Amino acid sequence: MDGLSALLPPGRVLSDPDVLRSYSHDEAEWAPWELPAVVVRPRTAEEVQVVVRYCVERGIPVVTRGAGTGLSGGANATAGCAVIALDGMRAIREIDPLEKLAVVEPGVVNDDLRAACAEQGLWYPPDPASSPWSTIGGNVATNAGGVCCVKYGVTGDYVLGLQVVTGTGELVRLGRRTAKGVAGYDLTSLLVGSEGTLGVITEVTVRLRPRREPEHTVAGYFSSVVAAGLAVERIAAAGLTPSALELVDRQCLAAVDEWKNMGLSADADTVLLGRTDAPGAAGDAEADAMVACFEAAGATWSARSTNQAEADALFDARRLAYPALERLGPVLTEDICVPVGRVAEMLGRVQAIGERHDTTIANIAHAGDGNLHPLLLTRPGDEDGRARAQAAFADIIAEALELGGTVTGEHGVGLLKRDGLRRELDPAVLALHRAVRDALDPHHVLNPGKVFGQENE
Repeated sequence: MDGLSALLPPGRVLSDPDVLRSYSHDEAEWAPWELPAVVVRPRTAEEVQVVVRYCVERGIPVVTRGAGTGLSGGANATAGCAVIALDGMRAIREIDPLEKLAVVEPGVVNDDLRAACAEQGLWYPPDPASSPWSTIGGNVATNAGGVCCVKYGVTGDYVLGLQVVTGTGELVRLGRRTAKGVAGYDLTSLLVGSEGTLGVITEVTVRLRPRREPEHTVAGYFSSVVAAGLAVERIAAAGLTPSALELVDRQCLAAVDEWKNMGLSADADTVLLGRTDAPGAAGDAEADAMVACFEAAGATWSARSTNQAEADALFDARRLAYPALERLGPVLTEDICVPVGRVAEMLGRVQAIGERHDTTIANIAHAGDGNLHPLLLTRPGDEDGRARAQAAFADIIAEALELGGTVTGEHGVGLLKRDGLRRELDPAVLALHRAVRDALDPHHVLNPGKVFGQENE
């Protein structure tokens, strides 16, 4: 692709094999990938446009990636493709305290935006567990959730507008900066969660909220994941909306402790972590009500935290669970979401699936909104274990759909959930999706093979 190098400033087009390999896949275990033909690290939207137009004219596949923290294979390179790596576009262009919005480039790290907003008394709520590393562009592409989404919603709830390079090479702006606006179709929301198949995001305008009150933390120990799931159902039935409600099992806590020496308790099979940011007496009352729900569901111990450092350590452990387990061997990560009233039942089914396939399954979850992350553990080089884990993975998807759930709550379809998507959506609905993709990417160069597989390429 010497012609592409001639169209861009020096250093943008990379072809060293070691560099190509480092940009060739995300964190999805066993999702297929190939070495790309080239990696391009643009610095402006106009440079992205040059790359897309060059690839459209020559029929070269384009795969866009941010930090590569995805867990579905959505950013995995295909043979002969050009990877557009947006990790170099890291400018926070604007934070507007009056309008409560921020304008950022796609390579801005989630936590960096949150920190910059906090300096002005503002808060950007979406907080995936990967927030110290994942980028806003990647969060938008997968419509990422996070710990506080049970109360405050997911990334798409905060995206006001986008600048995008389309599959025809046009550089366009979608959305608005105003609090309201219904002119035309909501193309911004269409791009959110599209996993790089409808356009390359080059700028994001997000809604902000005022900085919130300090949170009260409650913790409950349970004898099983099912018992913890029943506590989640009790909290919902009581009409409580915690600012976080996270589930972590003993295997995850032990792995984090082994890695980070945090001195975490091993007195429970499963821990539920709840938080409330309601102000004043309302926060006290909500925290007490969560403790009561824990106890009514059979918690072996539950209490409000009086030690902020301990409370923060438990939530840090929740965020570190996946990388801690990954140190021990390959981890195949699920991302199902079920109705809150079916959380306990689904957790029980996950246990049974693990036993049926002789596969160890650890559990973390955004339990408050039914988004479960069973983590299927294998040993390095154990091909039989890999096959069993993949069979268990498929069964978990099938069971979630049977309970009225979805195959992915926040990680995206990518490569790992394509079969599940076909099971979840009616053929007529799949046809609508493909028609939209044909309209925005008529040459089928944007992230081919992802989400819908090859049948639409």
